[in-house]
Amino acid sequence: MAEVKAKVPRKKASKRQKKDWFAGYVLIAPVTIGLLVFYIWPFIQNFWFSFNDVNKFNMSTFVGLANYKEMLGDKEVWRTFGNTLKYVVITVPLGLFLSILLAALLNAKIKGKSIYRTLYFLPSVTMSAAVAMVWKWMYNEQMGILNSALKAVGGKGHNWMTDPHTALFGIMVVGLWMTVGYNMIILLAGMQGISKSYYEAAAIDGAGAVTQFFKITIPMLTPTVFFVMITSIISGFQVFDTVYMMVGKANPAYESTQTVVMLFYRQAFDYGHKGYAAAISILIFLAIMLVTVIQMIGQKKWVNYD
Repeated sequence: MAEVKAKVPRKKASKRQKKDWFAGYVLIAPVTIGLLVFYIWPFIQNFWFSFNDVNKFNMSTFVGLANYKEMLGDKEVWRTFGNTLKYVVITVPLGLFLSILLAALLNAKIKGKSIYRTLYFLPSVTMSAAVAMVWKWMYNEQMGILNSALKAVGGKGHNWMTDPHTALFGIMVVGLWMTVGYNMIILLAGMQGISKSYYEAAAIDGAGAVTQFFKITIPMLTPTVFFVMITSIISGFQVFDTVYMMVGKANPAYESTQTVVMLFYRQAFDYGHKGYAAAISILIFLAIMLVTVIQMIGQKKWVNYD
């Protein structure tokens, strides 16, 4: 016969435990409320709006999947999505390479490391609008410092931000300039967390600096690299402020630089098509989620935390 297990009576929580629980709930309450009010509820509301025709006065009419059907057949949506994808595909690998390179250089024994770290990190804490305006002036056709430098050495100036073939690449340079320093700090922290005993053992075996970098630093830094890659892809899909400040509607390069988040903004606030804009935002969310899931699967495959 099966043994009957006796039920163990649950112990009542003591006053001290209840006080600890209450203190814990009080401490997490601000963050929890903030997430609910500013993230979770707006997302639910936005998801509902994507199934409605919402006018400028927030009066909604349920239209089902009409917004999604229109979006799937809208060439402008896929053109802007293509621009965004091009931005991500180019800036994320290049930015990751530059960040790792700078982190490795600043992790070495050189003079003035703290000064270099500060200089590289400053762009990431500077207001995006200010950065965009400065770079817009640098790209200026008439008096921009870039064209002035080219003319000084006998070259010809170029219409950097009005040429559809170069405008998006100009924005990529600005994006890299703003994010490389931040990612460098994260990667540098990851490098400094690697035990020096690995390098000492490799040096005893005769491994040089390059071999140590590829055989020790990169494998041990993989979790940090995955984190930086995921956050960079997410921010790349959400690029908006630099494009908005540097390229206007009257710019000939407007179509070649417009991102999907820019299209969302235009539809929601310029044209008042909030339901359609909500459907576009859901597309952005699904794209980011898909890429993140793929990244997480790859992380579990290549990284062993045990």
